[in-house]
Amino acid sequence: QVQLVESGGGLVQAGGSLRLSCGLPGRTFSWYAMGWFRQSPGKEREFVAAINWSGDSTSHADSVKGRFTISRDNGKNTVYLQMNSPKPEEAAVYYCAARRSRASTVRSTTAGEYDDWGQGTQVTVSS
Repeated sequence: QVQLVESGGGLVQAGGSLRLSCGLPGRTFSWYAMGWFRQSPGKEREFVAAINWSGDSTSHADSVKGRFTISRDNGKNTVYLQMNSPKPEEAAVYYCAARRSRASTVRSTTAGEYDDWGQGTQVTVSS
């Protein structure tokens, strides 16, 4: 199993910014497309963003376009989610996910398409 570890969560003001990180040390990170999902208690995991293995193709949920940006650094085995101006309703546990794929484009926006998950990092947004 792939071991993913998220970090960077915490308290952020609605007009602020936060960057989440997800690392996969000791594995061939470039074999995987990566995604970010979020989940609130009692709700299903929601797609936030995804990126292909090389980082030249990304997808973002309509609700976060222009505010959140996914990126990756294969040299550091790390994927990031830059969160600018998060909204209070976007407070949730954010999960990093991996899907073994070297496709040129990323289209995986459903949680079931991913093979491995991290434990999540809590993001709280204050107003």
